Amino acid sequence: MSARATPVDKSIAASLGSAVADTSPVGGGCIHQARRLELTDGRVAFVKSGGGEAAAMLDAEAKGLELLAPHIRVPPLLAQGTLSGVRWLAMEWLDLHSLGSRSWEDLGWALAALHRVTRPMFGLDHDNFIGATPQENGPLKSWCEFFIERRLKPQLRLARAYLLPEREILTAAERLLGDHHPLPSLLHGDLWSGNAAALSDGAALVFDPAPYFGDAETDLAMLQLFSGELPAAFYRGYDWMNGTPDRRRRRLYDLYHALNHLNLFGSGYASLVRRCLDEAM
Repeated sequence: MSARATPVDKSIAASLGSAVADTSPVGGGCIHQARRLELTDGRVAFVKSGGGEAAAMLDAEAKGLELLAPHIRVPPLLAQGTLSGVRWLAMEWLDLHSLGSRSWEDLGWALAALHRVTRPMFGLDHDNFIGATPQENGPLKSWCEFFIERRLKPQLRLARAYLLPEREILTAAERLLGDHHPLPSLLHGDLWSGNAAALSDGAALVFDPAPYFGDAETDLAMLQLFSGELPAAFYRGYDWMNGTPDRRRRRLYDLYHALNHLNLFGSGYASLVRRCLDEAM
């Protein structure tokens, strides 16, 4: 259904050297306003906008897309800006499809290329968001220390009301990661299956990143969290590591995202937290 062009729509069109032909809301998002913006020159953009805290999230998303773009396919960022306190991103409109055998293999190849990008320290030079939750990325040399201090402890502080066994969780993390020394690989950071898709030519792309430099296994763990084991086609493309991640370590990495869902969406995710914890212990 078409809608009247907003001042933000007109500002976006002007920044792209055009004018608004049509605009319509797009479903699927729970944080930002999303819409399809048709321009009079025939181009079509996918627009996300928001004010307040959502503005900071969009700023982090733009930085994430720019960081990943040289290494893995993401939606091209056409323009970005702020108007009257409303932050907006305009990306190229893409027709997305479910991943098939060809695109799973392409995703594996592209993710391996991303993970080969490394730095000396774990983390990033700025913080960002995991969903709507602030994600701390202050750099550290030790992966074990980074995952405990920057990932588990912030989520556990937010989840205090659920009376989780914090000491046992942190002890398990120290046991599983103390002798694990991965390279600091560039990660998507929030790579559940809903943040990957295929284009009409079978190429894969990813979106909604929460990037930092960390253990490549965390992306693989997240990719399986809600959809189960990855297909063989993925591993035909992904040749960065030998074999699949250690099962208990994978569930520890899943625990971070399970805790985040618990903190964002409530007690319906308590069973997932418990399952991840039991399988990591």
